[in-house]
Amino acid sequence: MKKIIHPKRDANFVTGAYSDAVLVDGFLFVSGQAAVDFETSRFVLGTIEEETRRTLDNIKAIVEEAGATMDHVVKCTVHLADIAEFDRYNQVYATYFTQIKPARTTVQSVLAEGIKVEIDCIVKMP
Repeated sequence: MKKIIHPKRDANFVTGAYSDAVLVDGFLFVSGQAAVDFETSRFVLGTIEEETRRTLDNIKAIVEEAGATMDHVVKCTVHLADIAEFDRYNQVYATYFTQIKPARTTVQSVLAEGIKVEIDCIVKMP
């Protein structure tokens, strides 16, 4: 049985034809997240560091709403608008995982709305 997980946010927050995350069989599948303000449903553009931080804070909110922590993340897929910013993104990313780092794929992609980073992940629930 699947369960939808949404972070705490404004009731008027608009998503596309997807769930923020789906919990099934002890795994949480988190959809691609970006630097979105959960109060206004708008992208918050900034430096790669700022967008990475907001994106991972959004993921953290979803993961915690499901009852896990960032240390339960087992796999991330990361899309960067400019792979040349990898080192700067990676410095911020590393601070969110204090124990065993998740497996990860990072690629350069064409991203919508001028965002610099999008991240999805899989979490093994405690």
